[in-house]
Amino acid sequence: MKQFEAKQVELCGHVFHVRPLPAFKAANISGELFGALLPALASVAPLAGGKGAGESLMDLDGEAAAGAFAKGMAGLSGDRVERLLKALLTAHRNVSFEPIGQTGKKAAKPQMLTEDAADEIFCGEAHAMFMLAFEVVRGNYGGFFGKLGGLFGGRAAALKELAATMEGPGSTES
Repeated sequence: MKQFEAKQVELCGHVFHVRPLPAFKAANISGELFGALLPALASVAPLAGGKGAGESLMDLDGEAAAGAFAKGMAGLSGDRVERLLKALLTAHRNVSFEPIGQTGKKAAKPQMLTEDAADEIFCGEAHAMFMLAFEVVRGNYGGFFGKLGGLFGGRAAALKELAATMEGPGSTES
């Protein structure tokens, strides 16, 4: 069953198991997510400049995309970012992790990622939380972004133009 197939992601010394969201929960989150992601997508899009026509923006390197993604989300309110991260990472029990014991070795059984566990794991490493959220988005909405990437025909110029439009006047980035 697709819903129980987990992808492993290693961040902050932990191994995370990311499962797809239930279909109706993913649909529910999509409105908030896409509203927040449009500016973030404009920041990530220039990274796909070397990709061929029709290739997915979600095939980007997670670390590079997470930085651009975080930059694009900078215009959002903190409450909206927090609400979205909780929906993607903790609210629907779709992310578990292998905790590290006091000996520095992984514990035997993965645990669900809760708000308290996320606070402990990502304290001082908020960028890693965005990287994990990117993996959840990739797993649940990758097909959408693959189709969206094709709209630009893989042309770096079109992607950069979109990014410049979204950044607004006075942007100092090229």
